[in-house]
Amino acid sequence: MASNDPQVPVLYGIPNCDSVKQARAWLAERSQDYRFHDFKTRGLPEDRLDVWLQGPGWKALLNRQGTTWRKLSIDQQAAVVDAASARALLLAQPSLVKRPVVEWPDGRISVGLAAWVKPD
Repeated sequence: MASNDPQVPVLYGIPNCDSVKQARAWLAERSQDYRFHDFKTRGLPEDRLDVWLQGPGWKALLNRQGTTWRKLSIDQQAAVVDAASARALLLAQPSLVKRPVVEWPDGRISVGLAAWVKPD
């Protein structure tokens, strides 16, 4: 589902990502309306990234398990040592954001599927 209602969660991710697909299905099964922000077509919003870096933090946001991370050189990986260096890399390569990121209407920010989708 999609909505422009500011009182619904905003799910950020990439449509073909398995975790994003699972999150969208989980929300749909519960008839939970949400807005979807596609990193591939709309990019990674810098203002939201700054909020996420202050909230969950750069270590939670940086997906070090995916293929995009593994394709980086050892030097590029080693250069990520703080929020500023992570921010620059995440903006350059939005696929490095651990997905999905969900901004809930109550102000919570969830990073990754396991952070909020619990089995019934």
